[in-house]
Amino acid sequence: MSEERGELRVEVSERVATVTIDREHRRNALSRAVVSGLIEQLDVLGRDPGVGVIVITGAGEKAFCAGGDLSDQVMSEGALGMHHARGDFARLLVAMQACHKPLIGRVQGMALGGGFGVALNCDLVVASEAATFGTPEIKVGLFPMMIMAVIARNIGRKRAMEMMLTGARVSAQDALSWGIVNEVVAPEELDAAVARLAGRVAGFSPAVLRLGRKAFYDTQDMGFEQALAHLHSELTINALSEDTAEGISAFFAGRAPEWKGR
Repeated sequence: MSEERGELRVEVSERVATVTIDREHRRNALSRAVVSGLIEQLDVLGRDPGVGVIVITGAGEKAFCAGGDLSDQVMSEGALGMHHARGDFARLLVAMQACHKPLIGRVQGMALGGGFGVALNCDLVVASEAATFGTPEIKVGLFPMMIMAVIARNIGRKRAMEMMLTGARVSAQDALSWGIVNEVVAPEELDAAVARLAGRVAGFSPAVLRLGRKAFYDTQDMGFEQALAHLHSELTINALSEDTAEGISAFFAGRAPEWKGR
């Protein structure tokens, strides 16, 4: 199934939904329509029982997403319009973590500024060898304020500050060594690598994936003892699920589990 949703293209195949930012002429920059569309699709696809994993990518080969659309910001309704637009982007980052399904970033080209934030905010990222990552905002007199919250939770302090203070781009191989991406492959192997990873994740219990993913993000800013107390309760809920009973039963029977999503 494939649908055009304004500046987004949505395709669903074998329990994997691929959401493509379809603005190749603008290097897939984040317009307000794209941001609101992504928020909507994360909710719709996240609740679709026929979807196990959501892949986010950009159209064409040059850019995953080059960041915020500066021309779109200039055309906003004054300073308050620009402020509200930035608030929409913050809501997108929150919506990504609150989504009911795992998110995989497919990065085939440049992922810069807000686009870098979107990629980094995915649970897993597969990148082409041609991909680059960066926070170039400093070059135009801005600081990557909005995505700093994501950067600080994913990258070590010295590397994070290097990116933000210099605006220099990071290669795919360096991104791999810095923990920004999970896998780097040749451009012609990117789709197969993404499909392989997405298929593997989508094959697990959707109920347990949702529960575990939510627990991860819920506890990321908690103190150690508070996190353990919360996770203790979450483990009990997990153990009481129908899919856990099915998984254990299937293990001892030597068969593949049949997940019910409950």
